[in-house]
Amino acid sequence: MKIWEKGIAVDKKIEQFTVGRDRELDGYLARFDVQASQAQATMLASVGLISEEENQQLQQGLKELAAQIEAGTFTIDEGFEDVHSKIEFYLTEKFGDAGKKIHTARSRNDQVLTAIQLFLKDYTEQAAAQIMALVEVLLQKAETHQADLMPGYTHFQAAMPSSFGLWFSAYAEHLLLDLALLDAAHTVADQNPLGSGAGFGSSFPIDRQLTTQQMGFGNLAVSSVGAQMLRGKTEKTVAFALAGVAATLSKLAYDLVLYNSQDLAFVELPAAFTTGSSIMPHKKNPDVFELVRARCNALQGLPTTIMLATNNLPSGYHRDFQILKEILFEPMMQFLDILGILLFALPQLKIKPDLLNQAKYDGIFSVENINQLIQAGVPFREAYVQVGQAVDQGRYVPHREFQTTHLGSVHNLGLAEINNKVVMVRKTSRVLQRQ
Repeated sequence: MKIWEKGIAVDKKIEQFTVGRDRELDGYLARFDVQASQAQATMLASVGLISEEENQQLQQGLKELAAQIEAGTFTIDEGFEDVHSKIEFYLTEKFGDAGKKIHTARSRNDQVLTAIQLFLKDYTEQAAAQIMALVEVLLQKAETHQADLMPGYTHFQAAMPSSFGLWFSAYAEHLLLDLALLDAAHTVADQNPLGSGAGFGSSFPIDRQLTTQQMGFGNLAVSSVGAQMLRGKTEKTVAFALAGVAATLSKLAYDLVLYNSQDLAFVELPAAFTTGSSIMPHKKNPDVFELVRARCNALQGLPTTIMLATNNLPSGYHRDFQILKEILFEPMMQFLDILGILLFALPQLKIKPDLLNQAKYDGIFSVENINQLIQAGVPFREAYVQVGQAVDQGRYVPHREFQTTHLGSVHNLGLAEINNKVVMVRKTSRVLQRQ
């Protein structure tokens, strides 16, 4: 039941150690291995390495497997080393020699790598779609709350007037920047390595352009050696992209944990979105944002973990690459969960109005007092000293009436300009153009 087996039994302990969690984690790759095998069979028939009848048999069997995967009934039994051997066994058991021929001109190296490339390409497209949906939610909140002022902070001290519109739009704009990282990861994943074999190609007249087209890859990884070098590189690039988005979302979550506290009380979650305390009945804890913060912080360590696993490897395949599935696949799913919970929670976040009417925020208008003196002809340095002395001596009266006009300020958020960025990203980003 092993694709590489030659009749020599492998020690049971060695087998358990080397297989690791492949049977469990290969579930993520199953439908992509089927997709690649469909392209492989079509190509083998097109160059005369299998008959059209054998191709039709293989396509039928692969269609059945795809239906099982879709229905959730496909399993990788303990007797199989991985998903790839299970699929080939199914085809061989059903169609005999046709099943045995599916591996012609293919190595397990390029077979596994192709399934991973397809999986990571599809994943980046899923993640990008959810990130863009989150951008839209943030911009809607910015539009709704553009007139709701809040204190802006530096050094954890109230500094100057800001607004919820400015805050929401800032995160929307930064997620658009993060999408550029995901676009780069998609570009690396959108390379077809099938046909590179064990890393040195094949003496059969295979058609790699045909399999590239069949699987919907945008590019062919031309060099057989270079194609194998995608293993580790694609995972690392995806990890960097997730870490970039996670850094933005961690900061957003941390802000909301602070803003939800009784001391600040800028925002409020519905009671059903919070948890309580076992001994303090008044508590309404924002666990959802605390867990987002923690999980996003953990995601930012992924690139380093992958680099440590692969950083000193020469070209060619090495079994070290197997553990990348353990490092990356489950955090990838957690990342989608994070995006999903934010898309659920943020639209229902309540904003407290009239925050700046509180006397404790009088100080944040000091810059407006300076600006008023400047408009009356007082040089900035003198105006700064005058207002500073008034604050120290208790003579300061805040100049609460102010109006910003420049683009990207409290009263001119530039939402139209940010929405133009959204349109441009949708138009030019390949990761958002699902085939």
